[in-house]
Amino acid sequence: MAERPVKPWVKMALELGPVAAFFAGYLRLRDQVFTIGGTEYDGFIVVTAAFIPLMVACTGVLWALTGRLSRMQVATVVLVVVFGGMSVWLNDERFFKMKPTIIYALFAGVLGLGLMRGQSYLASLMGEMLPLRPEGWMILTRRLALFFAGLAVANEAVWRLMSTDAWVNFKTFGLTAALFGFFMAQGGLLRRYGMERDGDA
Repeated sequence: MAERPVKPWVKMALELGPVAAFFAGYLRLRDQVFTIGGTEYDGFIVVTAAFIPLMVACTGVLWALTGRLSRMQVATVVLVVVFGGMSVWLNDERFFKMKPTIIYALFAGVLGLGLMRGQSYLASLMGEMLPLRPEGWMILTRRLALFFAGLAVANEAVWRLMSTDAWVNFKTFGLTAALFGFFMAQGGLLRRYGMERDGDA
């Protein structure tokens, strides 16, 4: 089913809004401790508990507006529910901190599996939005698989070796900036292997 058009700012708000809300909530509650049902929860766990339904709700609204979700979006929200839920249930922030590692390792593994089979799963996912020749897709897929693997390693290093404040900043700004920078750096590849769309002059 074709994706229904939606204003770019609405889509961006639904995709990035929960992350921004998590960051703002963490800054406000990070030094507080809440007693719920006789158990003490720090601010990180409380904000995580609020982030999970917000992420699910925003993803649901995005699906209702556009009529479709990418596999990456579905995988992300499922892992948020699973690992965020484990952190809240077990009162252990480590599970939620592992989530980006699992997400990026999963993406890298799926793309790598496709490359081993001589296919670009990225082309299947983004082919309509980004017309490239087959060799361009293979190069971009290889680069993105390595990039995702690098992000998985980086997340593990940050959450294991640095403070929670540092990890929250890394997750909110570092990962977003890295993704933006990666795709900006692919300009040369897109120019070299890009194809004109049907109807283009």
